[in-house]
Amino acid sequence: MTTTFAAEKLTLYDLEKSFDLTLCDHPDFFPEWQIDHLVVSDSEKAQLDRIKANYLHLSKRLMLEEMVKMVVVSPLLDIAGFYQPPFYSVAEKSIKVSVKDENLIIRGKIDVLVLQDRFWVLVIESKQVGVSLQKGIPQALAYMLASPNQDKDVYGMVTNGSNFIFLKIEWRDKPIYGISDEYTLMRHGNDLYEILQILKTIGEVIT
Repeated sequence: MTTTFAAEKLTLYDLEKSFDLTLCDHPDFFPEWQIDHLVVSDSEKAQLDRIKANYLHLSKRLMLEEMVKMVVVSPLLDIAGFYQPPFYSVAEKSIKVSVKDENLIIRGKIDVLVLQDRFWVLVIESKQVGVSLQKGIPQALAYMLASPNQDKDVYGMVTNGSNFIFLKIEWRDKPIYGISDEYTLMRHGNDLYEILQILKTIGEVIT
């Protein structure tokens, strides 16, 4: 009998057990989020400062998922160049991933898919943006495991509007994943500068 799971209800334990997915925390495994060679221009900083200011203002009231996409995610991806060739994006793409030799199927939808199934962006579905990113990490990894490009590394970004985490899966004998530090808009300075650098670095890698 085949068992079907909703991606949003998965845990890291489920994925590690069913897909033999292994965490690698060695810094050499996921250097893309640690590279700061890309310069953020003054005009980009001004745009990023405006995104943060907009978010902080609007988050004083309830912000739903669609508002987070409009205020934070969409302009951030635009500044990073993901709406220009050779990139493309697909909204609400359905995915299905199966476990070999086991009667298990995972189904779900991804919010934004960028560039030939190699970079996945997930906005956590919650009634409040203050939900921990831990909820979205297994879901994003499940979508990434469904990538048809298993001869290439795939990347993900999970956000609830104020916090951001980046993910990477590398295909060896079994899939190996890495997780970046967590970035947040809820402290002094502007973490969006570093987030933009990471997005541009991932963009360079996958092109």
